[in-house]
Formats: sequence, C-alpha cells, structure tokens
Amino acid sequence: MKFRDATAVESTGENLWRAELAENWDIVGNTNGGYMQAVAARASSLAVGGHDPVSVTGHFTRPGHTGPITIETEIVRQGFRFSVVRARVTQSDSIILETLGTYAKPAKHEQKILLSDVPPPVMPDPESCIPIVPADEASFPPPIFGEIDVRVDPVSGAGFFGGIAQAAPLVAGWFRLKDDEELDPFALILSSDAFPPTAFAASFPIGWTPTLELTVHIRLPRATGWIRCQFKSHFITGGFIEEDGLFWDQDDRLVAQSRQLALVSTSGG
Repeated sequence: MKFRDATAVESTGENLWRAELAENWDIVGNTNGGYMQAVAARASSLAVGGHDPVSVTGHFTRPGHTGPITIETEIVRQGFRFSVVRARVTQSDSIILETLGTYAKPAKHEQKILLSDVPPPVMPDPESCIPIVPADEASFPPPIFGEIDVRVDPVSGAGFFGGIAQAAPLVAGWFRLKDDEELDPFALILSSDAFPPTAFAASFPIGWTPTLELTVHIRLPRATGWIRCQFKSHFITGGFIEEDGLFWDQDDRLVAQSRQLALVSTSGG
C-alpha cells in the first residue's frame, strides 16, 4: 500500500477525523510510532488548510494496532504563516497518541543555508548496503519493512544482522518509499522511526525500546529518491535512551532532524 493511502484521513465533522491504521505497518503487533505520528500530522495539517509540518512532537500513551482510529484536532493558534495544532488519537475508546505541532504555509522560495556544520555520514551507496526484509513467518524483521525500503550501512548494522557489533550506539543507512513515491514531510516523520534501535547496533543487553516521545523537525518538506539517515545515542541512563536523528537528501541538504526518548527494557530480566 502506498504511504499516502496508508496515512489518508477523512473529515467526519469539525476538528474530527477518521483514519485506518493499515495492516503490516507494525512491529511485533504494535503499529509503528513514526507512522502513527505521520497520520496525526496529516490530520493536523488539513485542519489548517494543508500547511506543512515544521515541528511535531508526539507522546505515546498506548500501543496502536491495525484498525480504525479517531483524531481530534485543536487549533491552538492560526497565524498568517505559522499555526499550532494539537491532535489526540484514540482507538477503541483509549488515547494512544497526542501530538503538538507547528505548521507553516509553504514558502515560495527556499531559504539560504547559513550554517551546516555536520556532514552526511560516509557509507556505501544503497545497493551496497544491507536491505531489511521482513521475515515470512518469524516476527523479526517486522512487517513494516515490506512497506518501506530501508538499507543499513554494513558497519553500523553488523550487530543487528548477527555480525560483530560496533562499540558505538549508532545506526546509519538509506530510506525511501516504495515505487519512488514522493517523500513528503509526513514520510520524513515516518523515516525518523524506521530504523533498528541504536542500542541493538552496539549489542547492549536491551530487549526492546518502546518510544515515549518523538520530536521531528522538518527543514525541507519534500525530497526525491533516497535520503541518508544517521541515528546516534549518547546516554543510556535512568532507564531511558535517546536517539538523535539527522536526514539528508541526495544533494546533501539537511531535510529533517529528530529526537526520540525511549524506555529501556533489558533482556534477560
């Protein structure tokens, strides 16, 4: 299913929307958080006339699952260029996600780059990286990887694929939608949660990292082809891990940034 169709929303009244969390956009039975946040952001965007997301923060309260959801939007502020929208996503009468985002009227001209002091990661081209393909019967890799195209850098992905893990909790790779579908700003939100957790790359004794909060900043709202992604963690303390993500287009322009806070669930108890 195309990403645009999988994130489609339908107005059912003033500030009310209906959507369907599509089948196979999940990880071990729970719908991917970045995908759910993209759906909420699409409803919020439509609430203010189709403006592009600039910054969207999501707080995840319960797992989502394949099936219908309801989205209630609230326009906190609507200005000439920037608007702020809150969204509440419910499923089976339970809140599963709340977002707060800033949305902007598309700019007529691209802004000049005044500072960019982090270069894109150096890694092999997509054809030489490791594609993540969902398993036919096992739960890992999960079904979502049949809906998107993710290629992991062989060095940072070695631990994930059973090789010798690196020392640093860092994952790099390439992302695109299937069938050359355009990477709109909602797809960039999805990309922020589309890679294996950084802790797995360094083989920390962590069983899973459920997302508590995810913030995505959109710098350039549209891209074509592959985007180059890098995720890095600096602290695993207090029962939490953060992941900082950076995303560049094929012209080495920064298109998005993200920060995710996740709960650390240690393996073996």
